[in-house]
Amino acid sequence: MLNRRRLFSPGNQMPPFVFIRRYEYVRSMRRFPRWKFFSEVSPPRGWQADGKGPSIWDTFCHEEGHVCGAQTGDVTCNSYELWEKDLKCIQQLGLTHYRLSLSWSRLLPDGTTGHVNQKGVQYYNKVIDDLLSCDVSPMVTLYHFDLPQSLQDRGGWKTPAIASLFDGYARFCFQTFGDRVKLWLTINEPYVCAKYGHEDGVHAPGLKEAGTTAYLAAHNMLRSHVMAWHSYDSLYRPKQGGAVSLAINSDWFEPFRPEHAADVAASDRSLAFTLGWFAWPLFVTGDYPDVMRAAIDAQSSNLGYDGSPRLPAFSEDEPSALGTADFFALNYYTSRKVKHGYVGQRRICMKHDRDTEDVLDPNWSICGAPWLAVVPCGLRKLLNYIKDTFGDPVVYITENGFCQTGPLVMEDAQRAIGEDGVNVRGYFAWSLLDNFEWADGFDLRFGLFHVDFSDPERRRTIYRSGLEYAGIISKCKAVHSK
Repeated sequence: MLNRRRLFSPGNQMPPFVFIRRYEYVRSMRRFPRWKFFSEVSPPRGWQADGKGPSIWDTFCHEEGHVCGAQTGDVTCNSYELWEKDLKCIQQLGLTHYRLSLSWSRLLPDGTTGHVNQKGVQYYNKVIDDLLSCDVSPMVTLYHFDLPQSLQDRGGWKTPAIASLFDGYARFCFQTFGDRVKLWLTINEPYVCAKYGHEDGVHAPGLKEAGTTAYLAAHNMLRSHVMAWHSYDSLYRPKQGGAVSLAINSDWFEPFRPEHAADVAASDRSLAFTLGWFAWPLFVTGDYPDVMRAAIDAQSSNLGYDGSPRLPAFSEDEPSALGTADFFALNYYTSRKVKHGYVGQRRICMKHDRDTEDVLDPNWSICGAPWLAVVPCGLRKLLNYIKDTFGDPVVYITENGFCQTGPLVMEDAQRAIGEDGVNVRGYFAWSLLDNFEWADGFDLRFGLFHVDFSDPERRRTIYRSGLEYAGIISKCKAVHSK
């Protein structure tokens, strides 16, 4: 098994950095040995261009009632045709790393290696080569919500066979791009894919199969990640020398009434059902958190569910999940306070399994979206939890950002690194450009650059946050060049 420390030894480590939004300034630029400045974007659309196959999001967008304003992801910021403009934005900011997501159905239109779209390969080769020619290192995500529709038609993430298909796709990408890509993420936010897409039905593929299918889909995503990690470790790492992980999203949760044991336990359950759901198998035991399985089994019993266990078990005949993350990849946006007790109809569902109620503190500012509370201390607390719970891993903050409306403040990654000793090596801002924000369409703008979606040329204009970011990068580079 890979020694995760070996990849990030003092002679080979990726030095830490921080991203800061507008209005805030760094107190001490020398707090970090070196800074790396990253941004990212979701898969380019051009949804039918040059042989790309349809994805589940193409299908979902074109069905009525799924996306705000009946908007679609057909073109969005059109990075497929306007990549050179994106590259100029990256250079204008002075980024050192850039996270991009591949479109599975652009590379393999039917989801299998039996049909390779060479124009898709050429496009991503150009993107990667252009980045490297500008001294920008790519971090590549294999899967960012957009399963090929042909695989969904065969059962999608519900079927065990998807793991082998994903492994085949991952091997193809490692073989094709791995000579230049040294940082990989297999799946972005499996929690969102599972719950929003298979429980709530608000994301593609739009399934509303409460209390069962999300657990099954997440289990198959984890199996897929594990198979791909082991493939990389045995077949590609010896020559390519890269690192592979899974991007896990989580809020920070804390008890609404810290003096109440029930609320304390509820906040622990919330962390287990989000962060722990995926981190526990990779970093702790190779299995799901005990508190999560116990809660699900208890609710099944209480509600008279007599089917097979709703939270699947890992097979001893398959490779172990334990140790299959070379770093901890965290997507963080906001925080919640938690009360014990599910509020709603008694039924088999994930919310009832968790048996909690999330509460927004009225003192927290809301930034753009009603769910996006600005909680500067939440990231610091979550990073410390990761350090203490998961063995002080190397951490990359692979997403963090704000909508452009409302006051923006700096997240406390700075203090977590400088004062708490959390081993943060990277921070990716979501996102370089205003983008298609899934079910919210174009209504939410997270970009460092404004995109005029009414303009056929999709004109990019830097926001003040982008100018502030570029200025900080320039100053920090000057400090560390001395």
